[in-house]
Amino acid sequence: MPIAAIELLTAGSRSATFSVDADRYLHDRADALAWQVRKGDGGIVTEGMTSKVVFTIHGLEPGCPYRLETGDARLGFCTGKEAALLDIRDFGASPDAEDNARAIQSAIEALPAGGTLWIPAGRWLSGPVFLKSDMALLIGKGAEFAAVSDRRGFPILPARHPDGRVLGTWEGVAEACYASLINAIDCRNLSIAGEGIVDGGGDRGDWWSWPKETRDNARRARTLFLSGCEDVTLTGLTIRNSPSWTVHPVLCRGLLAADLTIRNAPDSPNTDGFNPESSSDMHLAGLHISVGDDCIALKAGKRSPDGGPGRPTEDVRISNCLMERGHGAIVIGSEMSGGVHDIAISHCHFKGTDRGLRIKTRRGRGGTVSDIRIADCLMEDVATPVAVNSFYFCDADGRSDYVQSRSPHPVSAETPNIRSISVRNVTVSGARTAAAVFYGLPEAVIRDIALENYSVSFAPDAEPEVPEMACLLPPLRHAGIVAENAVFSRLAKLSPASIHPAQD
Repeated sequence: MPIAAIELLTAGSRSATFSVDADRYLHDRADALAWQVRKGDGGIVTEGMTSKVVFTIHGLEPGCPYRLETGDARLGFCTGKEAALLDIRDFGASPDAEDNARAIQSAIEALPAGGTLWIPAGRWLSGPVFLKSDMALLIGKGAEFAAVSDRRGFPILPARHPDGRVLGTWEGVAEACYASLINAIDCRNLSIAGEGIVDGGGDRGDWWSWPKETRDNARRARTLFLSGCEDVTLTGLTIRNSPSWTVHPVLCRGLLAADLTIRNAPDSPNTDGFNPESSSDMHLAGLHISVGDDCIALKAGKRSPDGGPGRPTEDVRISNCLMERGHGAIVIGSEMSGGVHDIAISHCHFKGTDRGLRIKTRRGRGGTVSDIRIADCLMEDVATPVAVNSFYFCDADGRSDYVQSRSPHPVSAETPNIRSISVRNVTVSGARTAAAVFYGLPEAVIRDIALENYSVSFAPDAEPEVPEMACLLPPLRHAGIVAENAVFSRLAKLSPASIHPAQD
């Protein structure tokens, strides 16, 4: 048995998150792993078992050296220092209160730089709260931080800051939105961690009854909203029941999200799990997502007269994640006008999603999607495992001849480009429509597609269905690789071998 490979992902003041054998397993291990944490004198501080590759150890002390041991493997680490620990109860918060937002906000304002705000066990109802730089929010074991049902007291965040910078977006366009339960705007060095639950209150009030509309000229709230932030860590928590997208970082840089559970009702509208938008230098590790729409959706704004974030999403690693039941496991677009580049997906497990890796765009979006790599992943019962679609029929004109025509259009700034997609060492079982579909524009073919060691088996009871959201597509059942206006750079060790030839 090889020695376990331990990696410290992050250490806060009172917890630390690790991956063990991340290159050997997906989200879950084949068997449970015993671990111990010792202090410098060798005494055991805490111990336990994990069935997950990425896990968090809680209940540590600030500013202390420790050693994680598992089998013959050892890794030393230190927790961060802590300037203060404040308890929300000391500022008037109570499980009996109808809304604890004022008390919690007072505690945030009183917290010194480098301090931790603790939410202890209990159910704490609250309206939106706003975090600040150089702080940690710790939601303890047995704690449920839950949104109140009445949105009438929620602040509305404007589309832009007073200086014109984009503050919030809705489907890639700068728009006013209701504040989320947890908000961080222009924050630096921020940690949100713990063993507790963050409940966005989507099933309370009327959030899910107006999915594409506005109320008081504002769009629906998220549950955790980060705008213009840098160096943020999100670890350990369960985040659930979101009014719309669950975790939405926009215009952020340097974010680690690890060992999170994100759950929304399967019939909840547009409740995507994790949606980085126009953000960079991000690592999503060990997430378990089961939601009412896409599990992870990478976005980069949309060409619009109202403007949007206008920056690319790039340098994103997604590893050891489990995505279940969503419309798509990992989706790029359809808002990608700023460009999406350098996305590495590895050792992930997709179960029961409509699509596995999905890239979607259309004429009018412009922008480039490039260097998308998925490797060493397993997809089970995924209808269309790989889907790349340049005719996505979103927006009011989505079914127009301009968007859906298969005749070449003049190339312009509105022409989207997709290139450099690699799929390696990926196994699929229970596919229904096709092994993969690539629908490129005749004026902008999809280029540099590499498929290697890609194995697909099909669900025997599959019925024909359209594999992507575009006009003029025939229903498919048990098709191989369907490619229109697509150019492959490598096709090796494929199963099944049915390949529809690329067209230039």
